[in-house]
Amino acid sequence: MKQLFISLLIALTAQNTGAQELFPIAEPASTVPKGAMGVRAFDEGYKEADLFRNVVALKLLYGLTSKLSVYATGTVSDYHQKTLPFDFITHNHSGGTLIAGAATPAQGVPYPYIFNSIDVYAKYRFFTSDGQNTHFRMAAYAEGSYVGVPSHEAEPDLLVHTSGFGAGLIATLLQHHFAVSLTSGFIVPSEYKGDATDKYGGIYPTTIQYGNAMNYDLSFGYLLFPRNYKSYDQTNWNVYVEFIGKTYGGASVSQRDGPDPNALPIPISENTPILKAGNYVDINPGLQCIIRSTYRIDVSVGFPLINQSYNHFYPLYLLGIQRYFYFNKSVSKKIDKLH
Repeated sequence: MKQLFISLLIALTAQNTGAQELFPIAEPASTVPKGAMGVRAFDEGYKEADLFRNVVALKLLYGLTSKLSVYATGTVSDYHQKTLPFDFITHNHSGGTLIAGAATPAQGVPYPYIFNSIDVYAKYRFFTSDGQNTHFRMAAYAEGSYVGVPSHEAEPDLLVHTSGFGAGLIATLLQHHFAVSLTSGFIVPSEYKGDATDKYGGIYPTTIQYGNAMNYDLSFGYLLFPRNYKSYDQTNWNVYVEFIGKTYGGASVSQRDGPDPNALPIPISENTPILKAGNYVDINPGLQCIIRSTYRIDVSVGFPLINQSYNHFYPLYLLGIQRYFYFNKSVSKKIDKLH
């Protein structure tokens, strides 16, 4: 019991020394300690017309080795309905011809909370350089997801909007009370196949191939308090600003005039912004506290800085609560290197 208690204190001390790199949104290059498990619940949401949309997620984190961490996340949301909105494709019959235009779906339509996605993520730290009150780390990550609802925007997002896979690199520098992290990666979304209906009840088999994307995130964190550690019960207060950016291609939409597989294809006019290629950078200031070296609470608010995302409205709110559980009973004098 005494050995376990000492091990836990050492692990918690190591967690605190790099607390300001536990960014609310971006993943740092540091990894979960070997044998430790994290449980994180978070809520992301925004106001759309007269309602507030939310995605609620539960994430499990586990340190397989001192360098390899794995995550699994499940979400429910009212961001989308189970099928494409009836006004996603607007049909006009004129002169014996059929022309379809991709329309921006109506705003403020209430959707029920339904299963949204399952996401798996792995991160491998392949470079570490530690010094006194400083370290620099690099990691590679890979991610795959299944999203059970259709998205009507071109921009891919593996956690909430589109199935697919992605990968990238992370570099994180910690210097005393300051941390900075850079992430760069790519996303290859899967296509969506399903039926769209119009307001007259017509069924139109629809395929959407979302655009590939490059993501680039730059995050800064600063430890405000405590200036010096005197007790494991001290609460950490950290402030953050994160720049979350993405460049993505346009979506390709194809449709047939009726459920018959031999039905004629319909030409789609993709003149709405939500289906076009785009790029943006959001700015997300945030505040975090870590209580008794165990509980972590994050609050973040996102605003458009360069262009904007069509996946959500602004401001975008995030609230996260996380706890770590340490199951490794071995005591190591260098346990901080497990992060």
